[in-house]
Amino acid sequence: MPISVVDYDRAADCVIAAARQSQPYLVTALAVHGVVEARTKAEMGQVIERFDIVTPDGQPVRMALNLLYRAGLTDRVYGPTLMLRICEAAATQDIPVFLYGSTGEVVTALSQALVAKIPKLRVAGAEPSLFRPLQADESATLAQRVRDSGAGIVFIGLGCPRQELFAFDHRDIIGLPQVCVGAAFDFHAGHKRQAPQWMQDHALEWLFRLSQEPRRLFGRYAVTNSIFLFALARQWAARTS
Repeated sequence: MPISVVDYDRAADCVIAAARQSQPYLVTALAVHGVVEARTKAEMGQVIERFDIVTPDGQPVRMALNLLYRAGLTDRVYGPTLMLRICEAAATQDIPVFLYGSTGEVVTALSQALVAKIPKLRVAGAEPSLFRPLQADESATLAQRVRDSGAGIVFIGLGCPRQELFAFDHRDIIGLPQVCVGAAFDFHAGHKRQAPQWMQDHALEWLFRLSQEPRRLFGRYAVTNSIFLFALARQWAARTS
């Protein structure tokens, strides 16, 4: 999968540059689950190849890039942190943002939390997901609302892979940078806890999240982590043989 060798500053600068030109620009942050989804599902893989930036959201993805390609990355580019970095840059440039995804309760809390943390940030709009694919007319009217709001950047929080498919499908009709940040909506809204920093730093965030939502995440992690490790071992063996 085409994971970008990029850091927070570079990713944020690219989004801000596209926003200043009112140009479509697709960004997502993929951890192990997202990489495996893109590798094993043809539609997702084809979509990810069309994104402008795909950041190494998880430490295992960063470590794999360093192992296989000597990328020299000293840190991952974590979706929730990237969201804050972009919002901080947008605030200094007076670029409003739009929030789309999750529930009404979450996006309202998220909007308030972001402005409390970054007082100069302008949130032009915040809409919850309908939790189903949009009809063509619904997509068109949503895109029109986003453009009419004056927003320069759109954050998408629909979860992987729905958010990436949504951003790709709406690339041209929204016509602005779209940044897929998944669980960042819940984290910054205060509806879910983030892993302690030491767990994040040591590639154990998945274990913390599993402890919070074992029924929902056990099957996902059992499958995707295994696929990732197997594919990584095979690729490493092929490169060193």
